[in-house]
This record gives sequence, C-alpha cells and structure tokens, in this order.
Amino acid sequence: MAKSTILCVDDEKTVLDSLKNQLRGIFGDSFNYEIAQNGAEALEVVDELQDDSLDVIVVISDYIMPGMYGDEFLIKLHAKYPNIRKIMLTGQADDNAVKRARDKANLLFCLRKPWNQDELAKIVKMGLAG
Repeated sequence: MAKSTILCVDDEKTVLDSLKNQLRGIFGDSFNYEIAQNGAEALEVVDELQDDSLDVIVVISDYIMPGMYGDEFLIKLHAKYPNIRKIMLTGQADDNAVKRARDKANLLFCLRKPWNQDELAKIVKMGLAG
C-alpha cells in the first residue's frame, strides 16, 4: 500500500529542511514528505499526488509567502480537498487570517514560529488521528 504524504509549504528553504528533518525524525519512513515553496506550487503538488492516487493527509503551511498568503492557499486547498488536515505555521499571521483559515479551511491548528519539535509532533499526530 502506498504511504500517505505530509506536505510542508514555506518560502524559506531552511524552514522546509528543518520541518522535513523533524517530521522524519518523529515518524520515520511511515510517510512520504513533500515540500513546496508557495501556495500555487503546493496546489500543483497535491494535484499531482492525487492524480497518482497518493493521499496527502496533512499540510503544514506558512502564512507569509509570495503570490498567495497561507490562509488563501489553505482555503483553496480545502475547497478542493476538504479531508486534508491543515496546520498553519507562522510568525506573522494576524488573528483575522487565522480565524479566516479556521472558518473557511477547517484549520486544525496554528503553530507559531519558532516552533518546538514536541509541539509539532503532538499537533501532527492529532491531525493524523483525524
């Protein structure tokens, strides 16, 4: 059976590398780990994975990204793939953006940067549990 995917979306490569390494450290080879550097690229990645019959189970997205803010990306993602669990990771999202993502994208959690690996593990596990 194909492994489910956790997708990390951030315009900073160092953040993506750190997230991917921490997630791999927590979950090992239980999942595939994909990255995207903005919302448009992330939507393409999800579409491609779904076309290949690969489930994306959790998306962790930054808020401030070029082209499309994280709340807008998560709302678009939710409209097309409502079952994907969505986590916002941010140092800069205002309360209105978080509320918008909660209301319109069924946001699971907003994790503040800099994050703590234990908190990341707990939140992603919560998302995986459904």
